[in-house]
Amino acid sequence: QVQLVDSGGGLVQAGGSLRLSCAASGRTFSNYAMGWFRQAPGKEREFVAAINWNAGSTHYADSVKGRFTISRDNAKNTVYLQMNSLKPEDTAVYYCATRSTGISTRYWQYDYWGQGTQVTVSS
Repeated sequence: QVQLVDSGGGLVQAGGSLRLSCAASGRTFSNYAMGWFRQAPGKEREFVAAINWNAGSTHYADSVKGRFTISRDNAKNTVYLQMNSLKPEDTAVYYCATRSTGISTRYWQYDYWGQGTQVTVSS
């Protein structure tokens, strides 16, 4: 069993920054990944960013490349999503998730999920 607690969402103006955190507890695996997804009203859940925990390799959706950075803190078992140059279209509920193997962009391949944190970007 893995438990994820994500936090850090809020209201920010366009062009601003926000940092999301996801603290994990429970088992870890030799090649597990943690990722961020988001879902806006009326839209499908979409991939944002992911990191391979041990290797540190990352992958980003095209829509956030150059603006968002995913990172990890092994001591705290926490993954972060630093979001800069935020746009109104970034508004969504953001979820962290984990899976027991490498990075995937597909939400159904992740095993455990946080509760979600709302990010709202005003114009």
